[in-house]
Amino acid sequence: MKKKDIKILLVDDEPDILEIVSYNLTAEGYNVITAENGAEAVKKAKKHQPHLIILDVMMPEMDGIEACEQIRSIPELNNTLITFLTARGEDYSQMAGFDAGADDYITKPIKPKVLVSKIKGLLRRFKEEENVESIVKVGNITINREEYKIISKGKEIILPRKEFELLSLLATKPGKVFKREEILDKVWGNEVVVGGRTIDVHIRKLREKIGDKSFKTVKGVGYKFID
Repeated sequence: MKKKDIKILLVDDEPDILEIVSYNLTAEGYNVITAENGAEAVKKAKKHQPHLIILDVMMPEMDGIEACEQIRSIPELNNTLITFLTARGEDYSQMAGFDAGADDYITKPIKPKVLVSKIKGLLRRFKEEENVESIVKVGNITINREEYKIISKGKEIILPRKEFELLSLLATKPGKVFKREEILDKVWGNEVVVGGRTIDVHIRKLREKIGDKSFKTVKGVGYKFID
């Protein structure tokens, strides 16, 4: 996919941020669409179906967390990457963003060249996802990556994006122990700062929905999926 075909939706209520970031991404050759608040972001996301959304958290009318949740509820945008761009660096704000379905978290102020570099890294992950098998069957579980659906014992289960990606990663190689560092890199990206507690929380949620026996903790190392 050529850069000019990659659509990026940039959402921020600060005109200076919109202008500077938009200028730098456009100069790189990307197709940039802008919005000034969460409500406008949801509308433009539906209309343009961007590959990546860069979303501020603190905005009028609708904040970034709510906008992210609404965007994640739109089936056509299941494969859209979402990263938060915000001045807030508190752990609870990051966790709220990931729970809402975000893929990454970038704290501002950030130099334009560094931001562009991070965006390129995110888009590489998007291309990697395009090459992954769309349907994976393991045991009683079927994972449909295109539709973001899980069928477990004949029952459909809808998972938030991060839980889906974590399950998909572990289930691709049943029995393999995935180290925490590898999980963070593959699911959250190595440029975002999250603790091991984040993985534990998501594993706990998966155990509740898929079954406790499907996931084994390897103390001090990581997790594996049991077929």
